[in-house]
Amino acid sequence: MLDNMPRGTICIEDLEIGMTRHLRKVVTDRDIELFAEVSTDCNPVHLDDDYARDTIFSGRIAHGMLTAGLVSAVIGEQLPGHGTVYLGQSLKFLAPVRPGDMVTAEVEVTAIDHSKRRVTMDTRCLVDGKKVLAGEATVLAPSRKFD
Repeated sequence: MLDNMPRGTICIEDLEIGMTRHLRKVVTDRDIELFAEVSTDCNPVHLDDDYARDTIFSGRIAHGMLTAGLVSAVIGEQLPGHGTVYLGQSLKFLAPVRPGDMVTAEVEVTAIDHSKRRVTMDTRCLVDGKKVLAGEATVLAPSRKFD
């Protein structure tokens, strides 16, 4: 299941401090398997129930970068959206995401440098209202002046 806001582009000229966008997605076993295949990260904590049961997580978890990828989707598809160039991202993984969890990925504009077209955003992911990922992104936003 995927629930998100409209996709497209918000040019830097139209961005404002405090603007937010989000998406919601249930992380599935298939998502985890596909991420393992694409990334080549086949750590058994993600793929093997028996192995994962004996870890500090007491069960399988999604790759942290799969969760972080949902933040990337919000930035690249919604805020600022198409034409955005990622410059940097800090991440703190605060809690595991498990198969079947509904993840809400959110971004919020916290600073805008119009002269450099740079936008700083607070980034976070939540499961059941609990923050599982926190960070900050810096991006180069699209501009109508460069169409």
